Order: sequence, then structure tokens, then C-alpha cells
Amino acid sequence: MNDCYQILKKNGTETRNFAFLPDDEILFSLRIREADSVCFYLGNDEKVLLSAEVPFVRVENGFRVYEHTLRMKDVYPDGAGLFFFHWEAETKCGRVYSVEEDNRLILSDRFANEFQITVYSPEYNSPAWLDNGVFYHVFVDRFYRSGKSEKREDAVYRDDWDDAIPEYPRVRGQSYPNNTHFGGDLYGVAEKLDYLQDLGVTTLYLSPVCDAFSNHKYDTGDYLSVDRSFGGDEALRFLCGKCHERGMHVILDGVFNHVGNDSVYFNRYGKYSSLGAYQSKDSPYYPWFRFTNFPEQYECWWGIRNLPQTGRNKEFQNFICEQVIPKYMDLGADGYRLDVVDELDSAFVEQITAAAKAKKSDAAVIGEVWEDASNKIAHDERRRYFQGKQLDGVMNYPLRNGMLAFLKDGDSSLLRYVTDTLYCHYPPDALAHTMNNIGTHDTERILTILGSEGGFEDDNDALAVRKLSPEARARAIRLLAMGYELFAAIPGVPCIYYGDEAGMEGYHDPFNRRPFPWNRIDGELHDRFRRINRLRSEEPLFASRVFEVLNGPEGTFDFRRGEGDDFMTVLSNRSGKDLFWHFDTPVKELLSGGSEQYDVTVPNDTTMIFRSVVRT
Repeated sequence: MNDCYQILKKNGTETRNFAFLPDDEILFSLRIREADSVCFYLGNDEKVLLSAEVPFVRVENGFRVYEHTLRMKDVYPDGAGLFFFHWEAETKCGRVYSVEEDNRLILSDRFANEFQITVYSPEYNSPAWLDNGVFYHVFVDRFYRSGKSEKREDAVYRDDWDDAIPEYPRVRGQSYPNNTHFGGDLYGVAEKLDYLQDLGVTTLYLSPVCDAFSNHKYDTGDYLSVDRSFGGDEALRFLCGKCHERGMHVILDGVFNHVGNDSVYFNRYGKYSSLGAYQSKDSPYYPWFRFTNFPEQYECWWGIRNLPQTGRNKEFQNFICEQVIPKYMDLGADGYRLDVVDELDSAFVEQITAAAKAKKSDAAVIGEVWEDASNKIAHDERRRYFQGKQLDGVMNYPLRNGMLAFLKDGDSSLLRYVTDTLYCHYPPDALAHTMNNIGTHDTERILTILGSEGGFEDDNDALAVRKLSPEARARAIRLLAMGYELFAAIPGVPCIYYGDEAGMEGYHDPFNRRPFPWNRIDGELHDRFRRINRLRSEEPLFASRVFEVLNGPEGTFDFRRGEGDDFMTVLSNRSGKDLFWHFDTPVKELLSGGSEQYDVTVPNDTTMIFRSVVRT
């Protein structure tokens, strides 16, 4: 209703990243066609911290310019926090308010929302070894079996590695033992390091390795022992050592919100020699759990009876941070991915991070968060993940949602919104170290999503055996290849769920957890993953903290990374037709090579990455 826009500058440099240090000098500038007066308001969840009439400073290109400068430490001496601001202006049409719409400013005759500012005070060094890297998510039991590890006496083992269908419930959501194992182990992972390094992997993210009844190990039985079926403590030490010899890193899955009811601590079935909380109120572990009617009724994660919750007990938290984390860091781990981090209270997350970084100052701590982590509210608590003492990064599920919409339907609107929003909200290092996961053990296989036309809610007997038709599979592989090339170029660290690069299919858990198809790797898809991963390791612009979404035509997603004449432009085309693009400076295509050019053609269903030719 009134032409306007805003500019923010951080220490004299224009920016669209609204994450600041407490002593950064921030210039807020409103450009508006007509106004009698302008006011600026800034506050947090509790109160308004600043309300000020903003001085008019000049006319520029027909806009009246109003500017206000501040340092957040002067407004909020406590330091880091989450803040919100808006403008109000008196005009000939009455009072108008700034409104944030798709990360842009518009004016409205009523107050609607505000812009977000993230203020952070880094307590620790960011793990620079994540820059230009690639995560690989290994589901240990299903990756590779060495034959060197002993079998659990309480588990069911299967030898049908190829074409295997995992144990599943007949009715989705129904409980089932989930302890059918295929025998993959940590020595097996070590035997495949040549494959992983050749793929371009720099960091292994292992599914839980602690002793547990299930094959997935999210039902921890004993935190202080690596599961014997994975090779025990020595196998983890061996794997970490072999990774470090290659310059690779290993992060573990930290499951610190719940344990298994079949565990040292709960011991419902009496398998352990300990006195478990289920057995007696005199158990040393009894205070870890919340019983509503001892012993049968207790708090458990999402109502799942075999996962009693522990995470909010201080004695348990101290045990994790004083014994468990130091043990595994000493075995060679380089950090943690924190399972269901939203369930953990902030003090515990800070304690976990402090414990890991006390052992290795550049340890990585990544959280499982499914939304924008900068402003997340969980359990009535505004989370402080990125304010300096907690997480180095998070899993990037919002990016995954945008990617699926783009790849499936050619609709880039959500992808544009998500990438731009996270760039505005996240501290630069936090965004650079997000775990960009397009598939996980909790989601359907990406190839299945891209190739299937519905049927995801069909009964499990059907989903267990269903495969894509040859035509649907070929199309899905084409989309996944161009999608991963795009995915790997977006800020953050791409995370490959084991076997996605090999062309694995599968519907929901457990069909997305089949054994790795070592005898049927899709060579073309694998080589496309390998090529972009290697390019990431060679090209510094993949770690650039400067990112801008471009306004490409419908059905495309286009962005730029870098500054000035040193930049990389990524063009991804799902429009159904070839895309023509003109550059004002000469560029070279990075994935396929070639000569310098100004005018380029991007075929449909293709991602191309162009780098400026820097003259010396």
C-alpha cells in the first residue's frame, strides 16, 4: 500500500543475514516513498526493548531514507538472544506497519508480524573440517558384514543379504520385535572405507552403536559398551583410527532422551545383572524415570513402551556428560548427532556440547530438528540452539521438503522460501554446517518418492515387495542425480543416506533399511554423486558464507554463492523446457568442464554449476 524497502548493514556492509554478534554495529535503513514520521520497535519474547523515532536523513531515488544504528549489546546487555523488529510510519493515509512477507518488507494498515534477529555469542570454535565436506549416514547392521563380530544370543540373524525384506509388522504402527539382524558391523564399515572415500565422503555419521536389543540400537541397553554384534569397543576404536588416517571424521548418534526397557537401567526382563528401575524402587536408576503407577506405568517416548524416558533427570545427564561422552570421544569419535534434541532441556544440550568440546575443541554437535531451528519452541521453551553454547548445526528437514516439491512437481516456491529464510535466520557458520539430508532412516527412500505416484499408505505386505517399474525408476534416477547436484551446492553439508547413491528403493521404515546392494550398485547414479562430491572438495566457493537466491523463471531454482567477481552460479531446471541464461562476465561450467562462455543453455531436468573466470 506504500512503496518501501529496507536495507540492513553489518559493520558497514549490506547484508540479508539477520544474525549478529552482540557488538556488531547494525544500521537499519527504511526507504519509503512518503511519510511524515517513522518509528522503530525492537523486542524479544518478554518485552519491548527499544522504541525510537527514526531520523530522516536524505532523499534517494525518490525514496525518503530513515536510518537507525545500534549495537545489540547496548540494548540487551545479557548478550545472545532472539529478537524481533518492525517499523511504523505516519503517512497521509494514516499509520502503516512493516510486515515480513517471504523475507521481504511490505506495508500494511495493521500490525501482522515482525522480522527476526538472531544474536549469538560463539562459545566454541566452529568445526571447520565440515566445510566442503560430505556426510554419509551408515545404518551399521545393514551396510557391510565383516564376519569378525560375535552374534547376539538374543537376536535373530538372516543370511539373505541380497533381495532381503526386513522384518515388518503386518499393520503399520503395530509393535514388533525389530531385532532381526543382517550382521553388518563396524569392521565391515572399515573394510569399505576405500569405497566411501572414493565417493567423496569426509564424515561418517553412524547409527547408534551402543549395546541394545534392536537392530537400530535406539533402545540403548548399556551406554558404556559398543554392541558386541558390531565388534565392541575395539571395533569402534579401529574404525575411527582408520578414518583419521585418511583425514576422515566420525560422528555418533547420541540417544540421550530415552533408553530401552531391556537395559541395564530399566531391566524389565531381568537380562542384566543390575537392579533395574522396573525391578525395584531401591534401584540406583529408579530416579532416572517417571513412574505414574510403579512398575507398569511410566513416561516413555511418544508412548512407545519399550523406550522409557530419562533425558530430564539431572543424575542421568551427569552420567552422560561425565562418563559416556568422554568414553566415546576417547575411542575416536569426533562429535555427535543428537537424537530428538527438542526433547532435551537447554541446560542438558549445553552440558553435552561442553563435554564433547572439552575432549576435542573442534568436535561437531548436530541436532535433530525438523523445523527452523533458530526460533524453535519445544516444551514451552524458546530454544537457544544457535546462540553460542549448544549446536554447531542441525538436520535440515525444511530444505528436504523444498527439494521434494521442486524435484517432484517443478515448483521451486517452497525451496526458494526455505533457503532464503534459513540464510536470513541462521548464523553463517551454523548454516554452513547444517546436515542437509534428503533421505534418512525415518523417511521413505528418495528414489521411491521421486518414482512413485502414490500408494505410500498401502498395507505393509504390498509395500514390502513393491518396486518401481523400469520406466519410473529411470525417471527417478534422472531426477535424483540432478537433485543431488543441486543439493550438494546449497549451503550446508550434504548427507547421503547409505545406498541412496547406489539406487536403493524402499517405502517407510523398515523398508528403507534394507542391506546395501553391493552387487547391484547403479553405476551412473553413483558416478554423478561422486563427481559433485569431489567438486565440493576442490572448489572453495562451496563453503562460501554468501548466498543469494536469484529470480529465475518458473520451474527453475537458481542461486549464487560468493562475492563480487568471484562467484558460483547454480542453475537447476525443472521447467519442462531448455533454459537460456546470459552472464555479464565469462564463466566456466564446473561439472562437465568446457570453455569460457557468456550465454549458456541448461537442458530440462538438469543442474549446471558455473564459476566466474577470475582474471589475474
